[in-house]
Amino acid sequence: MQIAGKVFIVTGGASGLGEGTARMLAANGGKVVVADMQADKGESVAKEIGGVFVRCDVSQEADGQAAVAAALKLGKLMGLVNCAGIAPAEKTVGKNGPHGLAVFSKTVMVNLVGSFNMIRLAADAMSRNEPESTGERGVLISTASVAAYDGQIGQAAYSASKGGVVGMTLPIARDLARSGIRNMTIAPGIFGTPMLFGMPQEVQDALAASVPFPSRLGTPEDYAKLARHIIENDMLNGEVIRLDGAIRLAPR
Repeated sequence: MQIAGKVFIVTGGASGLGEGTARMLAANGGKVVVADMQADKGESVAKEIGGVFVRCDVSQEADGQAAVAAALKLGKLMGLVNCAGIAPAEKTVGKNGPHGLAVFSKTVMVNLVGSFNMIRLAADAMSRNEPESTGERGVLISTASVAAYDGQIGQAAYSASKGGVVGMTLPIARDLARSGIRNMTIAPGIFGTPMLFGMPQEVQDALAASVPFPSRLGTPEDYAKLARHIIENDMLNGEVIRLDGAIRLAPR
């Protein structure tokens, strides 16, 4: 699949991994719908790349439908990259008692249910596309995390939500195979995103040093390069790719 001339939705496209992916797609001739809750930043990114901004809570059906509708106005919707997500930290039982159920539920709703909501809506639109010469009608990329496999202390909610994204990758790919729609997941390691930059500098430095090679934080550009390869390589389907510099997370 070629990116040029195709329409893509990027959730969480106003910052971090999503912004890096949105910029990559636009730089390669794609038309991008930046779907995010951050209106000011999202509108700014969309304007810079010649895209369209849609305020979108991915866990809400109407918001997902609005993002897909905006994409269809631009042309042939061929790609969705799910980067929207939250990462709270809370122990199962902590100093103040049990893990807040509302926090756990919200994390799963945004990271897992939100990813599936956007997948199902985008795939429905893609299924009506005229296929490419490869037989493809679209490609879906979601974002998990190495925490799906190596969840640390305080990551029960986050790891559960990302583990769900990992778990649904293959069955969705199988569901959509007859429509010529591929489904992939990227599981990033320790990346330099707004969530991580909120930590103290010494913590950031220690995290970067813990990556075997390259011993640095991953960048949105690293993620975007892999997303581009997935889009362009039609044999990639139904798989989760760890993008982590060979790190395996310790308990804390």
